[in-house]
Amino acid sequence: MYLSVQLSYYPLADDFKPVVKEVVKRLEASGLEVYPNRMSTQVFGEFGAVMGALGEVMKWSFETHGKAAFVANFLEGDRRPR
Repeated sequence: MYLSVQLSYYPLADDFKPVVKEVVKRLEASGLEVYPNRMSTQVFGEFGAVMGALGEVMKWSFETHGKAAFVANFLEGDRRPR
């Protein structure tokens, strides 16, 4: 099953930009299709791979930087919308 995710990440820190960039970098390193923009990051891939990557990134974020908010919208589909 193919999954599309729109992910917004809000680290509760004054200097948040480097943390957000590191989360995007880690998602990109997972081998998924990752498209960051100014408002959110879109992530596309097989269900298990996407959920596994999101879980790892979220765990890393909480352990490394403490409190944060993740907001995600999920859409099941055949492939990335054009």
